Formats: sequence, C-alpha cells, structure tokens
Amino acid sequence: MPRRPLLAAIAVLALSLPLAPVHGQDAGVSERLESWYAAARRTSPGTWGVVVADQEGQVLWSVNADEPMVPASTVKLLTTGFARTRVGADARRSTRVLGTGRLDTETGAWLGSWALELNGDPTLERPSVAGPTLASLAQQLRLIGVRKLTGALALTSEAGEPTARYPSAWSPRHQGRYFAPPVGPITLNENIVGFVVGPGSAPGAPAVLRTEVPSGIAGLITIEATTVTGSRTRLAARRDGRGWIVTGTIGSRAAPKGWTFVAHDPSAVVGAVWSRALWSAGIDWDIDGPIQREADQTPRVLAEIASPPFDSIAHEINTRSVNIGAELLLAWAGGTARNAPQQLERHVREVTGMASGIRLVDGSGLSDNDRIAPRVFTTYLANFPRTSAGRDFPLLLPANGSGTLKSLASGLPEPGVVRAKTGTLGNAVTLVGYLGRQEGMLLVAVMYNGSRLTPARQKQWELFRTLGADGVVIPASSEVEVALGGSPASEAR
Repeated sequence: MPRRPLLAAIAVLALSLPLAPVHGQDAGVSERLESWYAAARRTSPGTWGVVVADQEGQVLWSVNADEPMVPASTVKLLTTGFARTRVGADARRSTRVLGTGRLDTETGAWLGSWALELNGDPTLERPSVAGPTLASLAQQLRLIGVRKLTGALALTSEAGEPTARYPSAWSPRHQGRYFAPPVGPITLNENIVGFVVGPGSAPGAPAVLRTEVPSGIAGLITIEATTVTGSRTRLAARRDGRGWIVTGTIGSRAAPKGWTFVAHDPSAVVGAVWSRALWSAGIDWDIDGPIQREADQTPRVLAEIASPPFDSIAHEINTRSVNIGAELLLAWAGGTARNAPQQLERHVREVTGMASGIRLVDGSGLSDNDRIAPRVFTTYLANFPRTSAGRDFPLLLPANGSGTLKSLASGLPEPGVVRAKTGTLGNAVTLVGYLGRQEGMLLVAVMYNGSRLTPARQKQWELFRTLGADGVVIPASSEVEVALGGSPASEAR
C-alpha cells in the first residue's frame, strides 16, 4: 500500500500530538501516524485509504489517497454541498392544497376540484422533530371558510411523479428496512409508521390502540387482538393490504407493545393522515361524492405550509444520517430529471477539479456501487467552502459528541472541534471531515473497506482524538450558528 511521507507542513500536526524533540519533530509525528496505521492494519485487515490535509487541501500524510473506495454515508456531505449550491441555504419545501373552482360562502363547500400537492419535504408530519403538519394545512382551509370537500384524494407534485419508490441503486437487501424506506415526493414522517397497542378495559375486551405515528394511521390499523387475564403478551402485527393488522392476546396487566414499520404505500398513509387532519379542523370530506365543474378552472393555492430552511434540514440529515432525507435533497437539487446522481457526480468533479476516483449512483451512500477516493473528499472539503454556496459548510455536519459522532464525546477538548460525517455499510466504515486548529483546520478522510468493521471504527475514532487533542472549536458566523440551534457566542471561541 503506497504511503506519502510527511511534508514539512506537518509541523501543524505536531502541535496536536505528543511532541518529539524539536529537531526530530516531523519524523516523530510521522512515526506516530505510521504506528497508528500499522495497528489499524493488524486489527482490521482489508483496504485502508487515509488522507490528512491542511485547510488548503495539501496532503500532509496519506495511504492509498487515490484508491476509489466504498464511501457509505459520507456521500451525504457531497449531496449536501450539491443541493445547497442548487437551491440555497434558505430554501424551503412547500406542501399545498390546490383548487380550481370557488367557495360557496353560505355552505362552506368547495365547489370544484382540489388536490394535495406534496413535494418531498423531509420534515413533513414528524411528531418528535420540528416540521410542518397536514393538520396545519387543514386549519388554513378552515380559516378561509372551507367546511366541506368532495371527491377522492388527488395527489400531485411539482417535484415529479407523485409517488415514492425504492431507488434502483439500492440493494434489494436494504429495501423496506427502517433506514431504507421508499423515496419520493409522497413522504410523511420519513415514510415510517409506528403504533402501540395496550390491553382493553377488562379481560375479554378488544385490545386498544394507544399511540399512532403519524396521527391518523388508526384508519389503516385493524386490531383483532383480545385482552386476557394476567401479564403475558402474545401479540403479533403484520402488513395487511395497504395497512396493518394486530392479532393475538395481551394480558390485562401487561405493558403496551409497539411496532415500527416502513410505509410501503405512502399514499395510503397520506390519505389516512389527511382524513384525520380534516376531521380535526371541522371539515367534512365526502370522499365518494361527485366533484362539481365550475366555470373558473384557474388553479390557485388554497393553503400552504413550508419546511424549515435548507441548512436546518441538511444539518439534521447529516447528524442522524437519514438516507431518505439525503435522497430527497438530491431530488430537490436535481429537479424532475432522472439523472440527479450524474449531476451530483459532475458537481464533485467541478469543485475538486478531479476526473478520477469519483463514481456516484445515489445521494445517500446506501448503494454498494458508489466509489470515492480519499483525496477527493479532502479536496472537496478544502474547495467547497470557498465557493459562493459553501459558506460555513462545516457547520452542516455533526459536531463531536452529537448524532453519529456521539462516540467522539470524550478525548477532545469540547464539542465542535470536529465536524465530520460517518459512513457504515456491511463492508465499509468511513469518517470524513474537519478538525479545528488554531493555525487552520485539518481535513481528514479515513476509509476502511473490509469485514472487521467495529475495530476499524475504533481506530478511526482514535485517529481523530489523537489529531484533535489540542484542537479548537471550528468557527462559524453567528447567523448560521443560530439557525442551527447554537449561540452567537461560539463565533468568538
């Protein structure tokens, strides 16, 4: 495996590692990195690719710098940069009710056609995280005087075909798992549903639904389970057509039991949640009634809700490593074209000026066919913040101690010394990002492809802890920090 010797500029690194005598400083740091790499190879045989660069992208130390490797979820940081370039830091995704016709002000009936427009908002209808809801959309209809809607639910989208499907680039073994739901404009609660069932009021009574997420999916859940005496639970839940069915028994003294499922048919979930939202707003929905044709066929927006700004969405997607979220960012940036991955790849080539070591087929890194060389990552990390769309780009990645970097809570001076993205697949663990220094940031890409994932990850943490032992918080402008939930005071750190 070719290795690049340490350059004179590695004096920057020497400040973050135990110091050798001054006259042997460069050699001492190089020896420590070589020692780390030798230990990493012993604990995790496989292919390693490592680049440590200065903030200008100049390589200070490397192993297999130009070897294309499986990047896993570190692709998300590239998708974030691409999407921010296309849509802007303050862009928002809208969800609307569109109508043609008129409102009968006496009865409150909407006379004409109407449709629910969904555009792939990753934050729509999430009860545990801030985001817009269909209930708010229904309340807006109520406020303009709508009391009745007639006709079956029509779904539309300006973001393409109003549906959701599994990306063809994803392996079938992932499709349908909670981290790999269908992707498309029709997205609610990241296309995940959950519900909890508890015992009824007495033995012999039906079991009862205690919790549903998102609100309204009760209409898709059939409970055939019965309450029995005791504390034992023998419940089972399975998919049943467009919904789910719960069978078995639950003891009268038993704790409730919950399930989480991927919504294979997100349009059915939308229908159920929209029905509940209308009911809560006091709007009658005659789903089987005929739609009246009115003279005025000019479509207009009857109600509209919007997502948080792009930067807030991107920060959360990277912090939690949300695959559907990254794919929705890619679609947001790529428009209705089906070649969004190719557009992403072209963006990376343009930013880095590199023609090789780049192959991208999705926006999340969930595909086994993605390939990125370590030097591509560090060059991108150096160049993108200097573009018009790249201001404060490191702040869109999680800080050490948060999200997927929770295991970096110790061994570094404080949160914010590292801003990085992890990646994990069945054959890869990767860690790519920024490390704050008084003299300027270090850019680090450490990638492993092989079967010894857990010890490889531990060695990656070790590398960042070693390089960042005397690190400083990566600075950012106050307005971006505040937008991401931080404090303006961090700018002065």
